[in-house]
Amino acid sequence: MKIQVNGEEKITSSMSVYDFLLTIDCDPRPIAVELNRSILAKKDYRTTFLLEGDQLEIVWFVGGG
Repeated sequence: MKIQVNGEEKITSSMSVYDFLLTIDCDPRPIAVELNRSILAKKDYRTTFLLEGDQLEIVWFVGGG
């Protein structure tokens, strides 16, 4: 199935948001995920499954000074 991740088309199988993050080597702890223009709570990463046409925005928090 096709989804959009940060504006880029990706081909993936049906899986949870958590599992998808692991497949792209993304640590789920220091990020925020927006699914179809709504912020997804971290507690829902494992129980929310990706569907054809979904749009994900993944934002990493970066510290600095």
